[in-house]
Formats: sequence, C-alpha cells, structure tokens
Amino acid sequence: MALLQISEPGQSAAPHEHRLAIGIDLGTTNSLVATVRSGMAVVLNDELGRPLLPSVVRYASDGKIEVGYAAQTQLAADPRNTIVSVKRFMGRGLKDLEHVDSMPYDFAVNGNEAGGMVKLRTAQGIKSPVEVSADILRGLRARAELALGGQLTGAVITVPAYFDDAQRQATKDAARLAGLNVLRLLNEPTAAAIAYGLDNAAEGIYAVYDLGGGTFDISILKLTKGVFQVLATGGDSALGGDDFDHRVFCWILEQARLKPLSHEDARLLQVRAREAKEYLTAHGEAPIAARLSTGEFVDLRLTTGIFNEITHTLVRKTLGPTRKALRDARLSPDEITGVVMVGGATRMPAIQKAVEDFFGCEPLNNLDPDKVVALGAATQANLLAGNRAAGDDWLLLDVIPLSLGLETMGGLVEKLIPRNSTIPVARAQDFTTFKDGQTAMALHVVQGERELVSDCRSLARFELRGIPPMVAGAARIRVAFQVDADGLLAVSAREQTTGHEAHIEVKPSYGLSDDEIAAMLKAGYTHASDDAFRRALREVQVEAQRLVEAVQSALREDAHLLSMLERAHIDNCLARLQSVLVGDDRRAIEAAMDALSKGTAEFAARRMNQSVRRALAGKRIEEMDRL
Repeated sequence: MALLQISEPGQSAAPHEHRLAIGIDLGTTNSLVATVRSGMAVVLNDELGRPLLPSVVRYASDGKIEVGYAAQTQLAADPRNTIVSVKRFMGRGLKDLEHVDSMPYDFAVNGNEAGGMVKLRTAQGIKSPVEVSADILRGLRARAELALGGQLTGAVITVPAYFDDAQRQATKDAARLAGLNVLRLLNEPTAAAIAYGLDNAAEGIYAVYDLGGGTFDISILKLTKGVFQVLATGGDSALGGDDFDHRVFCWILEQARLKPLSHEDARLLQVRAREAKEYLTAHGEAPIAARLSTGEFVDLRLTTGIFNEITHTLVRKTLGPTRKALRDARLSPDEITGVVMVGGATRMPAIQKAVEDFFGCEPLNNLDPDKVVALGAATQANLLAGNRAAGDDWLLLDVIPLSLGLETMGGLVEKLIPRNSTIPVARAQDFTTFKDGQTAMALHVVQGERELVSDCRSLARFELRGIPPMVAGAARIRVAFQVDADGLLAVSAREQTTGHEAHIEVKPSYGLSDDEIAAMLKAGYTHASDDAFRRALREVQVEAQRLVEAVQSALREDAHLLSMLERAHIDNCLARLQSVLVGDDRRAIEAAMDALSKGTAEFAARRMNQSVRRALAGKRIEEMDRL
C-alpha cells in the first residue's frame, strides 16, 4: 500500500526539504550574499566568480538601472546619477551628513522639509536611500536565486550594531521593496562572532572590531558551548573606510593646489584616493595619477608615513567606543580572549597595530574580513528557515545600544529598558494620573542615557484616552515596551480598569545623529552625579506641587472648618512652599513641605471627622451594628 506524505498547513509538502535561505551583508562599499550548503556557509559568487557586489547604483538617463561593477565604471563619468555609500544616508537627514560639500549629488530639498530622510535627484527622478538600497538587494537576490535554482524562503540582513530605530526600519523597508522576506535584522559584529565561533569552536570572551566602509562597531561577546551572548556594544555609525579615503582626497587637493573642481574631477580623485589607500595595505608607497578635465595632471606619491599621519585621529576615534564597551561589560583589555577583525578597512596596517597595542594580543584574521559577516548571517538564516541539523543547538543573545524610556512629570525620564539589555525584550511598568478627573494621558517615548527628557532624543508621542475620571493617583495605566529581535520598538498603554488601550510602532522619520549618539553615552558618564541631583530635585518639586494642589483643593471645599488665625498660618506655609518651589534648594523645599504638612494636620483631622459625621448621619444604632 502506498504511503502519503503529509505536511502541516503552510509548510512544504516535503518536511525534509531544505528551505532556501540567505544571509546578506549590505555594506557601504561592497555587499555579499551567502547561504548554507551541505552544512557549510558559503558566499555566492556572480557569473564571473566574483564574491563582492560593489554597493553602487547608476540611474541612467535612458531608464536603465546599473548595479555593482557596471555602475562602478561610471563613477567619474556620471557622478550625479551614480550613487555610492548609500548606507551612510539610511535613516539620516541632510544635516546629519558629513562631507556634503564634496559630494556630487543633487540633494532634493523637498525630501527634508518634514525632517525626513535625505533624498537624491537623479536622471530617473528623486530616489530615497531606501530605494537605492533596494536596487542593491535586488541584485543580490537575483544572484542567489540563480545560484540556488529556486525561490527564497527568506533572508537575514545585517546592520551595524549602532544603527538606531530609523536606520533599522529603513533597511527592513529596502528589503521588502526588493521582494525579500526578512527573517531577521542581525547586528554585524554578532554575525561575525557566529561565523568565527562556529568555524573555530571558540569559547571565551571575544571582542569583534568591525570597521567597514561607512560604519564602526565594537561588540564584546561571551562564547560558551553554543551560546553567543553579547555583553556590550558600541561604535560610530559615521566612521569607516570612506573617512580615510576623504582624508587622502583632501591631502591630494592640498598637495596639488587644485582650484575648485568639477563633480567629475572630484569623483575621479576620490576614486584615486581609495585606490591609493588599498595599495598601501601591502606596499610602502602608492602612486596617484590622474588627468583632469581642465587638462591638469596630478602626479603624487603617498607614503605609509604620510597616510598614518593624516589618518591617526580616525584610528584613535575607534578606540573611544572600544573603551566604553569594555567598561559596560566590566572588563579590561587583558581579559579578552581574542579580537576578531571584521570589515575591509581593518586590513590597514595602522588599524591592525592599534588594535594589537590596545588589547595586547595579535588580532584574529583567519577568516576573510569581507566575508565573515555574510557567512554568519547565512548560518542564522539557515537556522531561522527551519533547516536545523544535528549539532545546530546554539543560542544567540544580542543587545540594544541605547536605553528606552518614558517622560514622567517634571520632564524626567523613566527608563524601562536600559542599554545593553538582551533582545528580544519586553518590560512593563504601571503609571498613574497626576490630576483629579484626568481622562487622557499623553505618552512620550525617548531614547538616551540622561535623566531629563531635554537631554535625550524624542522617538514618538501618542495618547491613551478613555481613562475613567478618578482622583489623582487612582488610575492604573500599564505601559509596555517591546523590542523585537531586529531591535525595533513597539509601545502600548492600557488602562487596567476599563481595558482601554493604545499602541504605537516607533518609526521616527530619521534617527539619531552620530554626534548625538556619542554625546548621549559620554554625557551619561560625565553628568551622572549632576543628573542624580537634578532628578532628586525634580522629584521633590513634583511631590511639593501635588501637596500644594491638594491643600488648595481642601481649602476651597472646607475652609469653614478653620479659624482666621489657622487659615492665615496655612496660607503662610503655602506661600513659603510656593516661593521655594521654583528654586533649586531641595532641602528648603523639603522643609517647607514638612511645615505645611504639620500646619494642616489638625485641618486634615477635622475634615476626616466631618466626613465620618456625614457618613453616619441618619443611621440608627442597629444599622451600625450590622455594618
């Protein structure tokens, strides 16, 4: 008798069938796609055997879209329509970008009028960074489908660990636009640690130093028997190989004493600058030659010594976040088992030496720094697609880079999820109303490390309505924060009595500027004691204001219970508290509150007696016995 093969609804007809999943490293300079074949993660090459796809897109005037190497050949000839390093524009406004003056693009002002993401004007119309990134992802998707010979189940796409909500959301939107099912957004250093840890069966505490074309990340991970636990992360989402290229470009302009350049000549020299930087990786001197459209000829030689001199501040700039990540993990450099190097920019000898000097050990370079992130992403994608094989029992515990919280009375921040919390994570906390009869509550979601809202970044605002009118402090509103495995935030608020609920998926128009991220963390350390004082002051001010309002309400209702002398004494105590309330002397406020509390103690007792008499009025003894 023939046997039927039965599968669960929604699954493949063959439960044992290998689902096609890919990992994508969407890079600033180059991008890659990888998959798992026969239990091993491998990078998928193009038809010419090249693993890398340059992250370059050209929008030609004839309507043709070129991606990768074809577009790269047009960098100098058509700079306005050939987009490079688009990753640095993701989730960013024009004011957030560096080196704007040297960029050949025609930025669309209308794209920024509402504080939104920067947009570029091309021969095929206005393009957002999401659309440009989607074209790169389409190229990778086509390569994968051709190589694998089937439809993809989904993809894991890597992002810098320091990408904020807006940048992550923009990346996810680009993937959807490219027709990819996003299984997960995975932090790049974490992906590299997966690839390195599984390939080398490594255990211990590792630092992943990831310097790519446009971003820098540092993550500290603990690898123990198949568990990848991120202890801390840091970085700079506007620091990478592009910045080293720009220093060389500026050096060329200075040495050649060039006048203002055309966009075509500027792009040509930027290409020569990058080529010289890469040549110096294996040589002591790099020739720089270019003929400009003006007929001028540039002929220079860049030595390793000069390169190190003009870029040493950039190298040092990577060590600041590294120190912070170690402090967050409560570790010293000598407690690190090894340092995994990730990203093409780590090939620079100056970077290798700086890392070796800082950690006191030789960096680990046994895996190709260009490929390691894509390989780790492919391994995670294979697992999430359901292709679990024997020995695939490993666990990934990643973290969020910055604290998330709510604004409370007095402009204070109540942190619900502290930075470096393991994701996915959900936290809830109960809040209450401030005024009698309050039927709505405005919720303000913020991100940052400081104690006051004014020092943090606003993410979203929404309202909860339908709260039953009650006395201040009686309502119970539960606010829940949920950060998913992609690092994206959702917030909900629910009034416990009626069940009225409101929620929001936090999608800011564009995210934190790079200076703001660095300043937030630095300020969190340097202003800790000052913030603690200011928070304590705000808390006592809020408490004092509530006391003032409660006494004023009682006087309006029951002032007849007081003699003129008693009323005058309470009014004096009130005036004293209100006069010190606007100052910053916490002890004076506390003393005035204590005086007002003592001055109204007898008044409160009389009000209580009056309430009892009213409640008992008309009651008989027998009724009281039954009560």
